[in-house]
Amino acid sequence: MSVLLFKLRGVEEDEAEEVRALLSEHDIDFYETSNGRWGLGYAAVWLPDETKLEEAETLIAKYQQHRFEQARQSYIELCANGQQATMWQRFKTYPMQVVLAVMGIIIVGLFALTPFVFL
Repeated sequence: MSVLLFKLRGVEEDEAEEVRALLSEHDIDFYETSNGRWGLGYAAVWLPDETKLEEAETLIAKYQQHRFEQARQSYIELCANGQQATMWQRFKTYPMQVVLAVMGIIIVGLFALTPFVFL
């Protein structure tokens, strides 16, 4: 019976491609399903059986840890060089998005707190 290995919803294409390459490198048979035309399907990487599930999960866990460490290091370097965007820089670049996001936060907060205020 098929086994779900890796969900692809919200995964960047480069990460999905690297996972496919990793599985192929280690001779792990897999197949992939997509969301389908209307996005109602289940995009994922599947194994045809459970024989190599543990090995595949271990490989993907190591890969994701390595990817996390690279992203973290990149973020630290950007912060050290002063290149990481601050809230003020984002406001200057995308003022409407920032204003709408803050308004949304305030509206959700009001809806959440209104029952407690009028008790």
